[in-house]
Amino acid sequence: MKVKMNVQTAYHGDLLRAGKIYEIDEATAKRWIASKIAVAAEE
Repeated sequence: MKVKMNVQTAYHGDLLRAGKIYEIDEATAKRWIASKIAVAAEE
């Protein structure tokens, strides 16, 4: 699932920057969207 990050975070050793779009697994994406650290990105 693609998400656009609202904050900068480290995930599995990678740096995910705010404002960028990343592909992550759906379970993690749903948690992040629920906690407002990311939003769903358009495909």
